[in-house]
Amino acid sequence: MLKIGVIGTGYVGLTTGIGLANFGSTVMCLDINNEKIQQLNLGALPIYEPGMDELLRDNVKAGRLTFSTDLTFGIQWAQIIFIAVGTPQAENGKADLSAVEKTAELIGKSLNGYKIVVTKSTVPVGTNEMIRAIIDSFNANEYEFDVVSNPEFLREGKAVYDFLHPDRVVIGVSHPRPLDMLKQVYRPLYLNEVPFIITDLRTSELIKYASNSFLAMKVAFINEMARLCDTVGANVQQLAIALGKDGRIGSKFLHPGPGFGGSCFPKDTAALTVFAREKGMPLGLVEETIASNSRQKEFIVHKIKGRMGAVSGRRFGILGLAFKSETDDMRESAAITIIDQLLREGAMIRAYDPRAMENAKKIWDNHQISFGRDEYDTVQDADAVVILTEWNQFRNLDIPRIKSAMRESYFFDFRNIYRRKQMEEYGLIYECIGR
Repeated sequence: MLKIGVIGTGYVGLTTGIGLANFGSTVMCLDINNEKIQQLNLGALPIYEPGMDELLRDNVKAGRLTFSTDLTFGIQWAQIIFIAVGTPQAENGKADLSAVEKTAELIGKSLNGYKIVVTKSTVPVGTNEMIRAIIDSFNANEYEFDVVSNPEFLREGKAVYDFLHPDRVVIGVSHPRPLDMLKQVYRPLYLNEVPFIITDLRTSELIKYASNSFLAMKVAFINEMARLCDTVGANVQQLAIALGKDGRIGSKFLHPGPGFGGSCFPKDTAALTVFAREKGMPLGLVEETIASNSRQKEFIVHKIKGRMGAVSGRRFGILGLAFKSETDDMRESAAITIIDQLLREGAMIRAYDPRAMENAKKIWDNHQISFGRDEYDTVQDADAVVILTEWNQFRNLDIPRIKSAMRESYFFDFRNIYRRKQMEEYGLIYECIGR
């Protein structure tokens, strides 16, 4: 049974560690955050991800999954080491690689035999060569090792499924030596004939950025079409269905909303554009995707004000704070930009999200906005309801109850969940996107 160490217990690291244990390897997840490791050893997850808690319990019980803060021991114990530390966006837009560099240094100092070092963290082109150079510089006993790029393609809210049922597995290598062992790591996928794409390190690194940037462009494109539909009186949902039926386009990521957010699209598009400009090859489409996404958030506030007029002193019940449903992640959420703009213009905000409330309270305190107990408490005495996240429980609201709780009757459905005719029959002033 393979012994695998996963350094970093964030979103990617936990999904990777639990997923690899579920594939049959013995996995030790490593992190310097003692509180997080204690929490995991008690069987509690520091993030919300559907299905992950059950897999955590099953693999701990089976003895395939453990957690530790002793990184040196874990590196020396493991045959394969996955780097899954964060690469957050720095002020200049680049990916902050400081955690990757420190991890590579520790690996170099801790080597006690041949190791395969696998980079799961999203890193710019050339980073794996840098990792090799750092490990080499601290590898006093000159142990052999290989560095591999193995990017993740996980959707928040669907990460467990995506790890266990990937569209493809990308492996970037500079030497074929580690390939047989990596195919053993992913043996259940290999046997199920999941496509394995074997490439060089730099192409593998770029595949991750290109994938996220292309998907971000699809989101930005359908949002632009929604804005145009609003202007000319067309229906963006019917347009999206027709587009998606074209096999060259596909239906995924053609759902208009208040703008993309999360830990991947904003960070990765920014990092790619900065990197490309430094190389003298600016990516105009990706740069415009970033700008278009900012305009979509501005458009949402403009749409609210266009219907209501001045928002100063008006009460808003905001339903949905996470950047998408099935996650508690508020990083780069459109809700932050929209709420902050409404607050600047004097609006009063009461907000609710089924999973993201604790993260929201780290952004706004009770003096800035108030927080509802549920969707109905949130809209009590509101002048306007604003849906920003497509949680299932918002798809079947008791509309008469909502209407009777409100002070005024504005209902802004920025996930296009409801039908205009139905909502207007209830006496609501209904607005959506692109219909």
